[in-house]
Amino acid sequence: MSVLLDPRTIRELAAEIGLRPSKQRGQNFVHDPNTVRRIAVLAQVQPDDTVLEIGPGLGSLTLALLETGAAVTAVEIEPVLAELLPRTVAKLQPEATSRLRVVTADALEVRTLPGTPPSKLVANLPYNISVPVILHVLETFPSIVSGLVMVQSEVADRLVASPGSKVYGVPSAKLAWYATARRVGTVPASVFWPVPNVESGLVALQRTVPPADSAERAAVFAIIDAAFTQRRKMLRGALAGKFGAHTAQSVLQLAGVAPTARGEMLTIAEFVAIYRVSIGKT
Repeated sequence: MSVLLDPRTIRELAAEIGLRPSKQRGQNFVHDPNTVRRIAVLAQVQPDDTVLEIGPGLGSLTLALLETGAAVTAVEIEPVLAELLPRTVAKLQPEATSRLRVVTADALEVRTLPGTPPSKLVANLPYNISVPVILHVLETFPSIVSGLVMVQSEVADRLVASPGSKVYGVPSAKLAWYATARRVGTVPASVFWPVPNVESGLVALQRTVPPADSAERAAVFAIIDAAFTQRRKMLRGALAGKFGAHTAQSVLQLAGVAPTARGEMLTIAEFVAIYRVSIGKT
């Protein structure tokens, strides 16, 4: 079995490049080999996969993914970390160097990737950008059929929430356009350096057939945003600013949605129905 990063090695690598973990960038590095191997197993990474990893950092998860025999395309925004990663892999898993590609870029701006299109997304994501990154990646790379993301526990709860749940909201509804999500585990703060003040959750994603044509997505997402701008508002009030009070009432009724319902009660299919009625497409 390959050598993975432990607490001592993590600190040595950080010292080598003069890295002081940035709270602003959500830099908390996993230093427990069992945790990263568990993530690779839960993600069901196979040797024929090409895994897209966002924010590899010092390489803990990257090494565990490469250990499976898969290829990894790692997108890292910090140049100093992007330059260090191939050296770390060459030292600890020299046989895997040909299966690693490193892209120095902001994950939210990446539109193309070198090599084979990714089949899986596996990443440890900072809580402040986790939802935008997941939505962007699923939109931009339709080749991704499944994935597993580690996010702040509260974010994990929102991603997997069903309509009617207290934490169901914009992330839940928009993610449902692309995939089903289920929580498959919890990761304690103690396996990170520095130790964060929150636990993390593991969310498994499985690509599904979208509820409408991709050309309709932006308009549907705008309705979702309006529905949750004021969570306590009934939909007839929440959507009044978008359609006008009278029109909002009639659009909801024609879409089969109670005007007195709230956004947290609606499925992605119902948001699509509202949009289609609003443009006379039923």
